[in-house]
Amino acid sequence: MKAMLTAFAACILIAVVADIGLDRIGFTSEERQSADSVRLD
Repeated sequence: MKAMLTAFAACILIAVVADIGLDRIGFTSEERQSADSVRLD
């Protein structure tokens, strides 16, 4: 049971760190999916 809870905590930590890291380096879905000719309001 302890190993399973540790694995869940590791998955959550990896997901949060990856989300923050990708957002900081400019790899958000808004920036990847839009072109210069698209107007975002």
